[in-house]
Amino acid sequence: MPEAESEQLENFLRARQDLMISELCITEVVSAAARRKREGRLNARQVKEIHDAMLADAESGYYRRLGITPGIHRDAERMLLSTESVPVRTLDALHIVLALSGLAERMITFDVRMANAALVHGLEIVEFP
Repeated sequence: MPEAESEQLENFLRARQDLMISELCITEVVSAAARRKREGRLNARQVKEIHDAMLADAESGYYRRLGITPGIHRDAERMLLSTESVPVRTLDALHIVLALSGLAERMITFDVRMANAALVHGLEIVEFP
């Protein structure tokens, strides 16, 4: 779905060769598409196309894939229990821990709460002009 930042994000991603994607990210994109279907903004064919495109992109070798393991969950739980300066939501903790597990230095997010939590845990946030 086109968003305000879509074009800037697409331009940034196009030239990169150091991108990671998590299995959680794939599931979240599909969840967002399903929500838009329930809202009547997408039809079943469009949702299937989004799902198929996400899987094809993930399997293309363009991204380094990060799996979600019990260890990732334990690290996210430790983050949730130890971070007091900013609110950390469950999925944000999982995304941040996955990025850290892949030795990421930067993260792309347009969500202010996740960005603040990522900064607290040592990740820079990619900013667009």
